[in-house]
Amino acid sequence: MFHYWNPYFLIVLYVVLGIFLPVASIWVIGPILRPNKPSEAKGSTYESGLEPVGDAHVRYNARYYLFALMFVVFDVETLFLYPWAVAFKKLGMFALTEMLIFIVLLVIGLAYAWRKKVLEWT
Repeated sequence: MFHYWNPYFLIVLYVVLGIFLPVASIWVIGPILRPNKPSEAKGSTYESGLEPVGDAHVRYNARYYLFALMFVVFDVETLFLYPWAVAFKKLGMFALTEMLIFIVLLVIGLAYAWRKKVLEWT
């Protein structure tokens, strides 16, 4: 039955269904099934009963973002060490050399961040 159709038809069908079903469940089926009881308390900024003080848009120092970005970068890079450590005996000298280059690049990045004072919290 399917051998007469274009082979890409099923791929297009999956993509269309993959887009249509979540959109339909959120925008069409969701409002029908969920309760809708708006109130003034639900519309306020906080539902804790306290009135908000000040502006919600506060500027943070960019160093906090850089600090978090450095954490994420080094955290993800550390994850690359685990598969290498598990298969270390099978990989041989080439993998050791590659990992040493990788670690040296990480240390260079850390030294650069340290020199730019990204790691200082204040």
